[in-house]
Amino acid sequence: MARYTGAVCRLCRREGAKLFLKGQRCYTDKCAVARRSYAPGQHGQNRKKVSEYGLQLRAKQTAKRYYGVLESQFAKYFEMAEKKSGVTGENLLQILESRLDNVVYRLGWANSRAEARQLVLHRHFTVNGKTVNIPSYLVKAGDMVAIKDESKQSPKFKLIAEVNGSRPVPAWLDLNADAAQAKINTLPARADIDLEVEETLIVELYSK
Repeated sequence: MARYTGAVCRLCRREGAKLFLKGQRCYTDKCAVARRSYAPGQHGQNRKKVSEYGLQLRAKQTAKRYYGVLESQFAKYFEMAEKKSGVTGENLLQILESRLDNVVYRLGWANSRAEARQLVLHRHFTVNGKTVNIPSYLVKAGDMVAIKDESKQSPKFKLIAEVNGSRPVPAWLDLNADAAQAKINTLPARADIDLEVEETLIVELYSK
């Protein structure tokens, strides 16, 4: 499947916000947004008036880049959100948060969502006792997610645990750090999602 392979810091600068695509680097002074808080490219520093459509497009692009999904998959998630009862924009964010790669990242088992996606592909995790290697797998309330026994002692996961040991875990996830497993207490509400995404603008964009 196609995947963006360019410099991810350019994506953060284009959206004018930290998307936390490079793990711990995003929390340091080396962060590209902190050093150059303007869009990349020759005309990046020129201020332009943004249209209503432009604001809606930027909201969608920001959400896509936070979660690392492509256009067709994002559109599929929006269709799913429309069919669910409740607020479409909040449903969309809930679906994106329910992706296995995002859950792995939220639990502190990866430094970024991109790394989480790679670790899932390499079969390091189980859901309800079964190995799952699909990053887009959507977890449900009551599911148990765990690091496989043979992966727990690897230097990679030990280093990740040291680096991310103090990262807060959302309340909708019940993490047992010692057992390297977690229960999905419930799917997240909008208040549980700390990303700066204006989901109402995304709904407006797709409603045209």
